[in-house]
Amino acid sequence: MKVVLLAGGFGSRISEESHLKPKPMIEIGEKPILWHIMKYYSQFGFCSFVICLGYKQYVVKEFFADYFLHTSDVTFDLANNKMEVHNNYSEPWKVTLVDTGLNTMTGGRIKRIRPFIGDEPFMLTYGDGLSNVDLTELADFHQTHGKIATITAVNVGQRFGVLDIRQGGQIQSFREKNDNDGAWINGGFMVMSPQIFDYIEGDRTVFEKDPLERLAKDGQLMAYQHHGFWKCMDTQRDKLQLEALWQEGCAPWKIW
Repeated sequence: MKVVLLAGGFGSRISEESHLKPKPMIEIGEKPILWHIMKYYSQFGFCSFVICLGYKQYVVKEFFADYFLHTSDVTFDLANNKMEVHNNYSEPWKVTLVDTGLNTMTGGRIKRIRPFIGDEPFMLTYGDGLSNVDLTELADFHQTHGKIATITAVNVGQRFGVLDIRQGGQIQSFREKNDNDGAWINGGFMVMSPQIFDYIEGDRTVFEKDPLERLAKDGQLMAYQHHGFWKCMDTQRDKLQLEALWQEGCAPWKIW
């Protein structure tokens, strides 16, 4: 099962760093948060990634093109134009980097990577969120219920889309949050069947609005309720909190 990562937005809420790089490339423990997310998925055997790029996409492409320079010791023989990599460790990843447009909305980005997915279900998440969700259980849950879409539901302070969840996990409605909410929200870490592409019109489609709302109305949206750790790096404060967890050696997502 492939993993699709949304990494093309402007990251305007964390502009202290995103004016220089895409938000998924902001570092936690000297590694991009995107790397942390990919490391976590790969611990469950999900090692094939399709990354949706947009804003400052070259930063992400250069990171993977020069991956050994970021992760290994190297010797440069300038006279002979050679480079020797020491203590080389290569991640078991296959990474497809796709330019999905500078101003494309989240739904449009997903629609654009359809040729790289095929006819199989795929994982989908945002390039700025970390969790210790059990991805094996999540994938099994999606296969068992047979609906088009599964999203991981988390119960934290409200900033994102709100879910009305029936017994058994079916989502009855999906809507944007309001100031009175204290319910389960969309935490990313989703699984989609290929029929999801039929719910997305084009580049201007915001995935979290019409597609998810229609899926809920059609009875095709399910929630995998996660009671453990979840944190979105939306602001500089969030970044510092994640960095503190990493430096203290108690990052819940570090299972490698």
